Amino acid sequence: MTYTAPPRPPYKQLCRPVTDRMIAGVASGLGRYFAVDPTLVRVVFAVAGLFTGGIALIAYPIMWFLMPEEPADAPAWPHPTQAASPAVPPTAGTRPAPPTYPPAG
Repeated sequence: MTYTAPPRPPYKQLCRPVTDRMIAGVASGLGRYFAVDPTLVRVVFAVAGLFTGGIALIAYPIMWFLMPEEPADAPAWPHPTQAASPAVPPTAGTRPAPPTYPPAG
């Protein structure tokens, strides 16, 4: 008798994307990893740089050096196994019934 492990989705990996980048892709990679908008990550970098007198901006080139670049054959983002299933749109011309209060029954 053989045991077959159930398929597992790929693990999250912090990497710099090759398509969605402004300078080196650090903010975009962090945004993808933490599931937030990369623009928010860029704003946090800028605000942290202002409040620390520019010391926090040293983190950007360090992460640029340490974060690996995404492989060229990587699937488009978001990954199909992590993407939420799209909502089914209602049929044209139909409206859902309003709830009744108190519930009938």
